[in-house]
Amino acid sequence: MAVYNYAETFSNLLQEVYKKELCSDELTQSNQGVTFINAQTIKLPRMSVSGYKDHTRTIGFNAGTLSNDWEAKKLTHDRDIELFIDPMDIDETNLTLSVANIQHTFETEQAIPEKDSYRFSKLFSELTTYSGRIDHTVVTAANFLGAFDEEMSRMDEASVPEEGRILYVTPAMAKIIKEAEGIQRVMSVSAPNKIVRTVHSLDDVQIEKVPSSRMKTVYDFTDGCKPGSAAKQINFILIHPSCVVARDKYSYIKLFTPGTDSRTADGYIYQNRNYGDLFLLEKKVAGCAMNTQA
Repeated sequence: MAVYNYAETFSNLLQEVYKKELCSDELTQSNQGVTFINAQTIKLPRMSVSGYKDHTRTIGFNAGTLSNDWEAKKLTHDRDIELFIDPMDIDETNLTLSVANIQHTFETEQAIPEKDSYRFSKLFSELTTYSGRIDHTVVTAANFLGAFDEEMSRMDEASVPEEGRILYVTPAMAKIIKEAEGIQRVMSVSAPNKIVRTVHSLDDVQIEKVPSSRMKTVYDFTDGCKPGSAAKQINFILIHPSCVVARDKYSYIKLFTPGTDSRTADGYIYQNRNYGDLFLLEKKVAGCAMNTQA
């Protein structure tokens, strides 16, 4: 009997599913040069340099200072699951499709929502650790634009790049943005009897809508992913992806067919493991701000 490596079989399919369903996927695209020291530790760069000094027009240059070291962070979010599948529940003549259905259901209903939830709650935790920007103003249609402009101004002052900023919002906050006072609106009629009112960006900031269940300050990961007892709602996150490192270190998906070992007996065993984490770069903490429930 065989052992199928579905991490390879469904690699392209999973990438498409994650790109479509994972709200935090953009956060994985930055800082690709950050490397792993070993199986559990990732190196985050910390560099600072001194500025110019007046040139004296004599031989030589003024000496400056350069500090270049690495902050080691340990990956902690290591998750796995094992499912037993009775042979009567699977069509052996279409094994791949059946496993694909199991995989798709698990990823869309469990793995992807948990990954978003972990990353956004980890951002809150890291902002708290580094005394970053966490605002508790109750945002309404009347004051949203002012709150947004305030966070944008703070990032401008901190020299956070304007291009590439993302605004993650809950559906309730997306509704407030649609109704916000002071915003000029242009309705698009793309087809007869079809009016599109979706707000995709604001001041060139990409807006991403995230289910509110994935935007809590803390979660309980004991069995699946559930909001923690002290969880508060995150209303929006304004972020430039360059301020974070989000990586999956290891992904393992396999199916053991009947008779592979003593545990499988006449059934199938599906195993899935994912190991990764998210870290906020201490020197770029100004690139992330959020509004949460008080």
